[in-house]
Parts: sequence; structure tokens; C-alpha cells
Amino acid sequence: MKRLKMAALLLPALLLAGCQTWNHPAPEADPLIAGFKKTSSASVSDAMDQVAGQRGFLSHNIRPVVAGPMVGRAITGLSRAAKPEEATPALSTLHLTAMIDQSQPGEVGVIVMEDGADVAAIGGLMSTAAKSRGMAGFVIDGGVRDVEEIRRMGLPVYASSVTPATSVSRWASVTNNVPVQCGGVTICPGDIIIADQDGIVAVPQAKAAEVLRRALEIDERESKMEPLIKQNKSLSKVVRMFNRI
Repeated sequence: MKRLKMAALLLPALLLAGCQTWNHPAPEADPLIAGFKKTSSASVSDAMDQVAGQRGFLSHNIRPVVAGPMVGRAITGLSRAAKPEEATPALSTLHLTAMIDQSQPGEVGVIVMEDGADVAAIGGLMSTAAKSRGMAGFVIDGGVRDVEEIRRMGLPVYASSVTPATSVSRWASVTNNVPVQCGGVTICPGDIIIADQDGIVAVPQAKAAEVLRRALEIDERESKMEPLIKQNKSLSKVVRMFNRI
């Protein structure tokens, strides 16, 4: 178990320097969350390209399993393959359960199951706890199960796979609320997650205000372009006018 814990600490320690301290603001008192709810993942992805000069969009493999728009601050969990004695019922989801039990309303659980597409990170019981605490939903680089049950409770879940397999005796949660590599993007606790039918974008909290301003500018410009495209019956002409597509 010591080997597993030491390995769990290495990558988050390397990533931690790029993360800010986060104080869990209440969602109703968080103007950035309110602002990002007015835009879309596509506009935010473009804004990340333009403002941050870095990729914000997660891999296309992580798709809506239980559909629904989702905007919230990230809380994170990490699991790795483990020997059966290191992945007992008590240890397999220990840190993920703690992450959910400590969550605040409106937060998004970001869980990475390293090479774990065939193993479920969460199922009906963990989702029930998340729903009862008012979490916005989950983004999982790994599997999910009990999908029909989660759909009935209306909790949005984006995951890279659906599988009936439990993590018990296979995977062990090793830490939570640390930086994780999810869908090709580094996500820190407190980063803002925007998810909809187009996909998922993560915005570093240090750049969130500027990215939001640009995303809203993009939306405003596109709202002006659409009627002109209809009026002129020409896309190329309007693109030249706005230098945008």
C-alpha cells in the first residue's frame, strides 16, 4: 500500500505549482459560475484558445452518459489499479467517498481512473450521495455503472465508458482534491467545468474571469452574424465582415 500512496503523490505534486488555493465559494455567491452558465462549451473552448493559449477541451472520449448541462467548480479524485488486498471494499472508493461527503452544492466531481475504462468509478449509491448534497454532476475519465438509476435521479454524468464492473479488488482510490490529468487536460480543485452536449471544457481559475469575458464576446458576435447570414444567404461574406467562423 505504501508503494501505491507514494506513486499517487508524485504527479499531483508536480502539477500543484500551477494551481491556486481555493476556498469553496458558495455557488450563489460565485459570479463566475453564474456567468459561465450563460455561455456554451464551444464558446469557452474558443475563448481558452484565444485568451489562455492552451487547450481547455477534454478528450472526445468523455461523453454525456447521463445528459444535462453542467457548470461548477471542480473537486477531484484519483484511482489506480491495485492488488486485491489494496482494493478492499473499504479502500476501493475511500477517497472518492470522502470527496463526495465533503462536497458543497454546485460542485463537479472530476474523477480519474487511470487506465480504468473497464471499471466503474461511481454507481447508484455514490450518485445518490452526490445528488443529496446538491453536486452538479460528475466528469469521469473512466467508467460508470447503474446508468438507468442515475438517469432517474437526474444527475449529469460525463464518462469515457459504461461498465458493470466494480472497482473492488481491482482499483483503489489513492487521493482526492489534488491536480489530475483528465481527458488530456490538467484540472485543479476550484477550476471551472463547463459541460454540455458538445463536450467538456476546464477553465483554470486564474484565467476564468478573462476567459468568461471573451466567451461572452464570442456569443455576442455570433448572435450578430446569424441574421446577416440569413439576410445575405452567404456565409463567406459575413465571415469576411467579422473575421470569424
